Order: sequence, then structure tokens, then C-alpha cells
Amino acid sequence: MAHAHSHSHDHSHAHHGHHHDPATPHPAQVAHWSILRMTVPARLVVAVGVSLSLWGIVWLAMR
Repeated sequence: MAHAHSHSHDHSHAHHGHHHDPATPHPAQVAHWSILRMTVPARLVVAVGVSLSLWGIVWLAMR
């Protein structure tokens, strides 16, 4: 039994919001927060905080 696949819609990528030439890169986006803008001590504080939270998850999982 064959099933007819007859509906009309566009399979192109024009409806996905890309409005630039495919050969050009994406336009720059405004970054509200970036780790690259942080000072080195602030990055270290964030890294230690993330590390401690991940170790906390490991500690809770091992209990």
C-alpha cells in the first residue's frame, strides 16, 4: 500500500532566519556576558566555584 506524500512546503533554508549570503560569516552578536572580558582573578574565582560545585555533585552521588 503506497502512501502519497503530497503537501506543499519549501524545504529550503530561507525560512530559518538566515538573511546573509551563505559565503559570508554570521554577523556579530552582542555578548551580554563573556568570560573573555573577565579579569584573571575573576576567572580563577569562577573556575574554583565551578570545580567545587562539580565535586559537590560527585560527593552527593557517592553517598
